[in-house]
Amino acid sequence: MISRIRRLIKAAEKCVRNPWRLFYYANSDDRFRWIPDKQFLMWLFQGSMEKKLDLQNPKTFNEKLQWIKLYDRRLEYSQMVDKIDAKKLAAQILGDGYIIPTLGIWENPDAIDFKQLPERFVLKCNHNSGGGVYICRDRSVFDCDAARAGLKKWLSKSYYPIAREWAYKTVVPKAFAEEYVTDIPQGDCLTDYKFFCFNGIADCVMVCLDRGSGDTKYYFFDRQWKLKRYNPRGLRAPEDFTLPAPKHLDEMFAAVEKLSRGIPFVRVDMYSTDRRVFFGEFTLFPAGGFDSNILPEADLYWGDLICLPKPALQDN
Repeated sequence: MISRIRRLIKAAEKCVRNPWRLFYYANSDDRFRWIPDKQFLMWLFQGSMEKKLDLQNPKTFNEKLQWIKLYDRRLEYSQMVDKIDAKKLAAQILGDGYIIPTLGIWENPDAIDFKQLPERFVLKCNHNSGGGVYICRDRSVFDCDAARAGLKKWLSKSYYPIAREWAYKTVVPKAFAEEYVTDIPQGDCLTDYKFFCFNGIADCVMVCLDRGSGDTKYYFFDRQWKLKRYNPRGLRAPEDFTLPAPKHLDEMFAAVEKLSRGIPFVRVDMYSTDRRVFFGEFTLFPAGGFDSNILPEADLYWGDLICLPKPALQDN
């Protein structure tokens, strides 16, 4: 109770300093669907990032991601954010050996026959980010009804209105099952490696630890596996801080650079198991382009790495 009151007080203080913060807090689902994309992003940026969005001369990473949302609307982006179609795209470029096998696809979760699935599997939604994932490590104790109910809830939601990531707008919501993959034989953990790629060049990889703990830890490393202090946690890390490098680091860097050619920016997620590398997914707009957890220097540095294409529909 006390911690909740403290969070409310902190939120109120932010609103006093920046009244646009109220718009940020009020934004949910499709409440503001009636507001045009450009105006919506201008207001949300000011509420979230606490500064005006400069679309005429964008310089930072977060600013340029908003520009791309509005003016670089390639059809392939919708394929990239659809987790099912993204596998097909990645397979065309890298080969089937990099793809986690799909066990089934359903528009209605009621159609899932769990008896036809293996003892261990993963259920996901294809049309969103950060939710709707159900991991089965033992089918005999897996709550099938809860998974169906959860999938129905997620499939009923559109991911587009939250941050106007237009590429999600045309994705048909579906549930799908994948083979269960682990880092090591008999292991229960799978670490994902998130590569920040700029037109075919991977600048760094972000490692996510303790994702289920409520205190996810993010660290950035370069190609030589040297810590990059791009966020506050990295800035506070000891001088000699490091983590074990994945076994297939060089192979993953090579793979993501193939997958990201011709794209101003895309984050490519990969998995490195004991024996092989798997493709995870594409993310065009990390944190919706409102990532306040990176340092201002990183925001400017990554922004400089994005070469914006000639806009197809710039409005002055």
